[in-house]
Amino acid sequence: MTTTALSMLAAVLLDRWLGEPRRWHPLVGFGRLAARVERALYGTGQGGSRRLRGALAVAVLLLPPVAAAVPLTTLPAAGPVIGVLLLWFALGHRSLGDHARPVAQALRAGDGSGARRLAARLVSRDPETLDIPAATTESVLENGCDAVFGALFWFAVAGGAGALFYRLANTLDASWGYRSERYRDFGWAAAHLDDLLNLIPARLTALTYALLGHTRQALACWRSQAPAWDSPNAGPVMAAGAGALGLRLGGPARYRGQWHRRPPLGAGASPTADDIGRALELVRRGVWLWLVVVTAIAAILHA
Repeated sequence: MTTTALSMLAAVLLDRWLGEPRRWHPLVGFGRLAARVERALYGTGQGGSRRLRGALAVAVLLLPPVAAAVPLTTLPAAGPVIGVLLLWFALGHRSLGDHARPVAQALRAGDGSGARRLAARLVSRDPETLDIPAATTESVLENGCDAVFGALFWFAVAGGAGALFYRLANTLDASWGYRSERYRDFGWAAAHLDDLLNLIPARLTALTYALLGHTRQALACWRSQAPAWDSPNAGPVMAAGAGALGLRLGGPARYRGQWHRRPPLGAGASPTADDIGRALELVRRGVWLWLVVVTAIAAILHA
């Protein structure tokens, strides 16, 4: 556990210092490979047969790299270093700020079109209908789980191989986990795997947000609003985060030309540019809280 705590700290600091690779990013190559596997396995059937091919595609893409990572992370000397590097690969903490802060800066400068263009890189809904501060704040809160706390959780549970498995599975969900005509069946396995992997991290993330903000309000929003949200994991995360920040999020949003009725989340005022920074700060303080807790557990077990 002591090694785990030190490795988590090292990876968080490495991510803060270097961020994600700007060139030759491994996930770019993984995305291209996923596109090739999709073309090869998608087929012409539908329903159960296409779900099976989607599950096969997930297995083909995830099992080889994770199987290779397991023995590497157990090497006597190099194993811990490889584990740190894998967690650094899985973390997107600095990247989250690098993408969200320019949106807030553009809004403060009165550059609405620039802010809209930057926000469109963070969210999947149609950019011309965006409530830019709200959409960006929602993205920060949700990706706090997907890009930060989920990776930390699975590293603590299963080491570097666990963090790698989580990040790659999350990437497949981002590519295939849509309820569209194309991916409703083929992406079923990727979406359900991501739901399963985030079941505990999402609730720990929601609890983290609640503890570091308006706790009672965050817990009340989580309890009353999250069940109405489409996603079983995004609901608790965003409801608790919105309540912790004292903000009103959610509401209708348009995806690929179709409006979706989304329930309201949180309580209070609508977000402004400054609230994007507040959401980032909530995630940042949550990371340090997790590191303190893991270090404390390691110290107790070592005593």
